[in-house]
Amino acid sequence: MKCVSFAFLLESIRRMKTKALLFRFSSLLLLALCRFIPALAQYNGTSQEGEIGLQAGAAHYFGDLNGRTRLNSPHPTIGIFYRKQINNYTAFRLGVNYLRLGYSDEMESRNEFQRRRNLNFESSVWELLFQGDFNFFRFNPSEPNARFTPYLTFGIGFFFYDPYTFLDGQKYYLRPLGTEGQTSSLYPEKKEYGQTALAIPFGLGLKWAVGRNINVHFEVTHRFTGTDYLDDVSGTYAGINAFSTGSPAALLQDRSYLNGTPIGIAGAQRGFSGNKDQYVTAVFGFTFNLTSYKCPSGQ
Repeated sequence: MKCVSFAFLLESIRRMKTKALLFRFSSLLLLALCRFIPALAQYNGTSQEGEIGLQAGAAHYFGDLNGRTRLNSPHPTIGIFYRKQINNYTAFRLGVNYLRLGYSDEMESRNEFQRRRNLNFESSVWELLFQGDFNFFRFNPSEPNARFTPYLTFGIGFFFYDPYTFLDGQKYYLRPLGTEGQTSSLYPEKKEYGQTALAIPFGLGLKWAVGRNINVHFEVTHRFTGTDYLDDVSGTYAGINAFSTGSPAALLQDRSYLNGTPIGIAGAQRGFSGNKDQYVTAVFGFTFNLTSYKCPSGQ
């Protein structure tokens, strides 16, 4: 029991450290936003140097529980970013986003096998992304004829995730349970998956300058990821013998017993490990321009 408690403590500390790192970074970006907004009123130049922005919208998951990429379970997302303008066509962006993802076989799937499988998950996701933005048209808020452009964005980053579910009203994080046999002596080749993974964002957006200082945008960005465990589902069932009788892990690794005879025999298909999980966001946002300037005459 002491070993279990100590392992749980280490897991909690590691989770808090990762969240704290991303939280501190987003706090610094927010502090920079508050620092630069009052200064915008003093700017009198025409050269755009960069932008600090906020955005919010919806996020959606695709993976073993949503293999047909249906858009029927949206969750909220919010983010903050800094964009450095290279020229009127190109910029680099560094941002932090928070989003929620989730899906349920029983509630959202139309596939008979998936509804029989009866798995579900939810997860909070923190991501740090570095992106390049490439405008289709020349964009300069100071010029009346250059205040709108579609743009392409892509880049690289990483994200923190920790899938969980509920059993009899109690919340359980799925990773420590080893629902596919990762913690069982019967499967020494199966290793516990991590809580951070690679993200490759690719998206399209529209951007308007509503004045010299403020822009608005709409953007849809898809993420290819480096993990197949965003939903805690990937390969095959480990079988009931891999778990302690009546334990949360035993009850959550195969929930088909709630719909009849259990289907989770050892080696039976639970997910499809050939594809990594993915997710997409659609957001509206606004940015404040940071520009080089000269003081008005007489100052």
